[in-house]
Amino acid sequence: MSFRGFLANLTLQIFKPMKNLFAVFFFTLFSISAFSKDGYELWLDYPRIESSALKTEVETLFSGIYFFGQEPTQEVIRKELQIAGNKMLGKDPVFTQERLDRTRLWLGTREELAQVLGLETQMKIRNLGPEGYWRGSIDFQGKSYYAIIGNQPVGILYGVFDWLKSIQTETFDPKSEKSDAPKVKLRMLNHWDNLDRTVERGYAGFSIWDWHKLPGYIDPRYIDYARANASLGINAVSLTNVNANARILTTDFMKKAKVLADLFRPYGIKVFLTARFSAPMEIGGLKTADPLDPDVIAFWKKKTEEMYSFIPDFGGFLVKANSEGQPGPHEYGRNHAEGANMLADALAPYGGIVIWRAFVYSHEIDEDRHKQANLEFEPLDGKFRDNVIIQVKNGAIDFMPREPFHPLFGAVKNTNLGMEFQITQEYLGQATQLVYLAPMWEETLRSKTYRPTPSSMVAGIIDGSDSGQKLTLMAGVSNIGTDRNWTGHLFGQANWYAFGRQAWNPYLNSEEIAQEWIKMTFGQNPEVLSKTKEIMLESREAAVNYMNPLGLHHIMGRSHHYGPAPWVEGGRADWTSLYYHRADSLGIGFDRTATGSNALGQYAHEISQVWSDPNQIPEKHLLWFHHLPWDFELKSGNTLWEGIGLHYDQGVKTAREMKSQWDSLQGQIDPERFSHVSQLLAIQVQEAEWWRNACLLYFQTFAKRPFPTEIEQPQGDLEYFKSLDFPFAPGIRPRW
Repeated sequence: MSFRGFLANLTLQIFKPMKNLFAVFFFTLFSISAFSKDGYELWLDYPRIESSALKTEVETLFSGIYFFGQEPTQEVIRKELQIAGNKMLGKDPVFTQERLDRTRLWLGTREELAQVLGLETQMKIRNLGPEGYWRGSIDFQGKSYYAIIGNQPVGILYGVFDWLKSIQTETFDPKSEKSDAPKVKLRMLNHWDNLDRTVERGYAGFSIWDWHKLPGYIDPRYIDYARANASLGINAVSLTNVNANARILTTDFMKKAKVLADLFRPYGIKVFLTARFSAPMEIGGLKTADPLDPDVIAFWKKKTEEMYSFIPDFGGFLVKANSEGQPGPHEYGRNHAEGANMLADALAPYGGIVIWRAFVYSHEIDEDRHKQANLEFEPLDGKFRDNVIIQVKNGAIDFMPREPFHPLFGAVKNTNLGMEFQITQEYLGQATQLVYLAPMWEETLRSKTYRPTPSSMVAGIIDGSDSGQKLTLMAGVSNIGTDRNWTGHLFGQANWYAFGRQAWNPYLNSEEIAQEWIKMTFGQNPEVLSKTKEIMLESREAAVNYMNPLGLHHIMGRSHHYGPAPWVEGGRADWTSLYYHRADSLGIGFDRTATGSNALGQYAHEISQVWSDPNQIPEKHLLWFHHLPWDFELKSGNTLWEGIGLHYDQGVKTAREMKSQWDSLQGQIDPERFSHVSQLLAIQVQEAEWWRNACLLYFQTFAKRPFPTEIEQPQGDLEYFKSLDFPFAPGIRPRW
């Protein structure tokens, strides 16, 4: 009898007096917990190797592993190899103390292997920087060895993870060489986690940081978190919300943060904290937070000194100031440079960095919100310290499903700029929708800025190749929480993974990243790979179509940002939908040309000249920059009204096809993960229909035209859609 059969028989015997339904329920529950996958392992599941040839190669290398050094990072490599060996091969790797006796795999830094490897191999890695690595076959004294070499121990770690990935994806070739190094210096997760464990815009449960139990209790999940980030090359984390709480800078919380910093250090990860600008008043007893006040300067120097006494490699501060009610230097008549430089001076003696967010706008300023960051930061170009990075969102509004790239990336020449992407899907279906974000980020990174050269792209500004900056950053707002699968939606893991890969190399192809993740998550089945990749690559454009087509933006529900609400009005104008779509009887869209707000004037002439013409601008940005008549003719020959309807309807049809494609994989993916995704895709279809119906019914009240005959006619009652309320939607911003 099989083990499953034994369990079934035992269950029925135990519950014989009870109803059969209860016994079947118990057996099903027990079977799922014992045999199914729940996504906790992420892309580090290390399934058994199926290819016999690959298995032989890997077993040979695992049969004799020699470390040239012994220090914390090499110890975590040893533990990772033990995990991988047991899962992929069913046995422990063999670690040996004899370098030449039965060894097959050598791991060490360039300096450690210098005398053995000689000049030629050293030169292959010398110019790859502290985090670079080389891996390949080497010959020594008539024998061949496979080596993974880093300029520093963290480079070895990255090389080992890359090697394990090649095994998981069945691309490992022991005869080939590979060298790699990150193109961006700081590759950071921004956690919007609060000290009470709620997460702003978090859709995967509560914060994984249990501040109440720290520093005494260390959740094993912290190590798995570090492993996952290190496998992607993520080397920095900001632990707390940008809507900051000054208490994180108190001594008690420094002791707690120290524990995490100590855990993360061997994985190459530095800890950053958010600094509330008013901390000198809130925890320092001062009457002001003026950045030029001597007592305020002294407070920050003393606080920074204390921080480094607990965390010697503390990364620095992430700051949101003078935005959405957060305190900042403007309260004292000072500018952003004066505020950032005061903190930068406190951090400079320790090598620390200030990351100052450019997400600033005020309803008291009578300017298009799109323009406000440029208006505040362009005049300050060149006035920030060298250890300050201005962190700029990918677009000028707020992580919309599609935005043109932020004009600051082409306007600032003498200030360090970093990219801020949003991994958590605040405006893209939250955790109920499958939306693969890498194509969106790729679209932004490959956008041409035309500054400083005609061929310059956003990616070249971010990695310094076009901007010339030495201090580079790509940050992603985390989608991680306490859900067993970490991200709420299983496919949210793909966005965490893709962010890490694109932060390492902003020029990577989103399709190749998707293929890596699928193989590491679901295995080598060709049909699973083909259909899942198709779903992922179609998902973002589908979401844009059924949410914000043709450049429409910011038409989601107020506060919770869940679902459509193009009718939102009242209160702050720039927090309403009408401010952005400006629909009326004449047409729809926001005029940002010279006849409107002239936000286009913040871009290079080559862009503004073309995009000012509604017949030349890429139609994906049409209504972002133009207010056009409902009968404006699109390139397809359809009117604008017809085009809007066709896009909304196509989004729904694609969502349905995604669901159909996934359901066709039943039996080829383990039951728990299959059911999880299938149920959520059913919700996604319903939400796509909700978006289409609500938006088209609302916009029709202005267009006064029939819906295109080619589309599925919108159903429902507009007043019903308007009445929907979601006071307990996850991730709502706390009321400070």
